[in-house]
Amino acid sequence: MTDLTGRVALITGASSGIGAATARQLAARGCGIAVNFSKSRAAAEAVAADCRKSGVDTLLVQGDVASDTDCRRVVDEAVSHFGHLNYLVNNAGTTKFVAHRDLAGLSAQDFLDIYAVNTIGPFQMVRAAESYLRATNGAVVNVSSIAGVYATDSSLAYVASKAALNGLTLGLARVLGPEVRINAVCPGFVEGEWLKQGMGEAAYAAAQENWKRHAPLGKTNTPEDIAASILFFLADAPNITGETLIIDGGMRLAQPRIQPVRG
Repeated sequence: MTDLTGRVALITGASSGIGAATARQLAARGCGIAVNFSKSRAAAEAVAADCRKSGVDTLLVQGDVASDTDCRRVVDEAVSHFGHLNYLVNNAGTTKFVAHRDLAGLSAQDFLDIYAVNTIGPFQMVRAAESYLRATNGAVVNVSSIAGVYATDSSLAYVASKAALNGLTLGLARVLGPEVRINAVCPGFVEGEWLKQGMGEAAYAAAQENWKRHAPLGKTNTPEDIAASILFFLADAPNITGETLIIDGGMRLAQPRIQPVRG
């Protein structure tokens, strides 16, 4: 396990879920952490406090990745505080839960709002951080989804945004090398309040049970599972770029049983 003392990571959407788990795991390896959040300051402060317990310098920085101005400010604040930047994790995301068959349930504005965070946001963050990451031979991980691979999950707008993010990851890998590596993780079902609130208790429980019944490993993901793969790409995969890693307990092997969210 690589010691990350002296390195710095900026994580967007780090106040909960995968972002928070990634911050804690990086901090446990000695990495300084810039915890980005949009609205949930109290939750972000709790994550920062956990990171500081590992003895690392931690910065809270508020900003909306849908805003290019915010992206540039967030990166500049992190570099101003730490002096450099090694890692960027584009974790901030949003969706609207709409059954895939309900085409009237999505507007053009819904697509624009979701793309602004899920696809354009990561591009803007990479653009803002590019020079700093090149200077440190850094790495980027985009948090995508199996939605972008199998066209499942919360809505067709979300599917399209994550498929675009996967394509963006490949395109950026070509132009950021050789100094910067960029990869994406594509989680399947991730346990947590975000998904539970979006789907509703009953649908969440049914989807989780379906996943456990059919996935070869018989389990769903925790945020910590995804964070472990993010750390692999950041710190332990020096010759991998342009990869999109599916993390689904093997559910892709039972792909016909993966169904869109029917909320």
